[in-house]
Amino acid sequence: MRPDSRPFISLDLGTANILAYVSGQGVVYNEPSLMAYDNKTNTLVALGKSAYDMIGKTHDQIRMVTPLVDGVIADMEAAQDLLKHIFSRMKMMNIWKNSVVLLACPSGVTELEREALKNVARDMGADLVIIEEEAKMAALGAGINIDLPQGHLIIDIGGGTTDLAIISSGDIVVSRSIKVAGNHFDDDIRKYIRSEYNIAIGQKTAEDVKRSIGSLVKYHNERSMQIYGRDIVSGLPKEAKITSEEIRNVLLNAFSKVTDLVIELLENTPPELAGDIMRNGITICGGGALIRNIDKYFFDIFQLPTRTASDPLNCVIEGTKVYEKVIKKNIENGKYDWQKRDLLSSLGKKRK
Repeated sequence: MRPDSRPFISLDLGTANILAYVSGQGVVYNEPSLMAYDNKTNTLVALGKSAYDMIGKTHDQIRMVTPLVDGVIADMEAAQDLLKHIFSRMKMMNIWKNSVVLLACPSGVTELEREALKNVARDMGADLVIIEEEAKMAALGAGINIDLPQGHLIIDIGGGTTDLAIISSGDIVVSRSIKVAGNHFDDDIRKYIRSEYNIAIGQKTAEDVKRSIGSLVKYHNERSMQIYGRDIVSGLPKEAKITSEEIRNVLLNAFSKVTDLVIELLENTPPELAGDIMRNGITICGGGALIRNIDKYFFDIFQLPTRTASDPLNCVIEGTKVYEKVIKKNIENGKYDWQKRDLLSSLGKKRK
């Protein structure tokens, strides 16, 4: 088979969601990165949205598994299981044979973790596996022409990690990653409600609170929200009313770590690119971009033009669609080592 005629698959392996794109067919899967197993038989009970709906409502004989945590494979068998079930459910298992696969992962992933990701795709039958950083794919998906010699600052806030990058001339110049993102915000909300109201709430309730009344800057007609959980003293059901201001203070405390990392990133940015950032500003992607007034929050701190991508949840997978053309061009130009199933070492770059 000619290298440039092989099937193309791209995957956004997120902690919260998994998205899969197949060339010619579009996005074929977009559901939570969650699986439910029967403990007795070790068989899969539910996957994706069905498994997500079971959170906090299962008995001891069912265990919930998240194969990928912070963009890294936490359970290799479950990760392979997940991909097999995704594609077999759509009767597309044969698409993996001799395919070219693009995986998007956080910038903080080590070489060992990258190899683990590659091995999962290779075991599925992929012939060539390419890994690119999520921030770079998110920039493409947000509509930025990264090939121009102009600096752009990308903040990609996912479920497990927040990835920051300065991008120019087709690649990442400086990048940082921190494990403070959507799941971290949810955990902080749970801890706050437990501490202030003696109520234990579940992950889904915390996420609902964040989405419904969470904000980073005060807004008009702020609302409160009734929450339900278990009294940690009596063990009985209990309710409380939570205000937007309370949740904002929780989120601001967590976001201070992100802003500290943005400052560190900017301090390591070459002077010429810093001038570009003044003009081009900040682009925010990922599920965290949906938090109310997040663009105003970053603008108030850094006084830089700030915008939220038009479709922040799908920026990474949309970016892989754009990058497919680059990969095909590289294949045509012989820039891949098909024996090693990797990019030729002469093309490798070191990250600052």
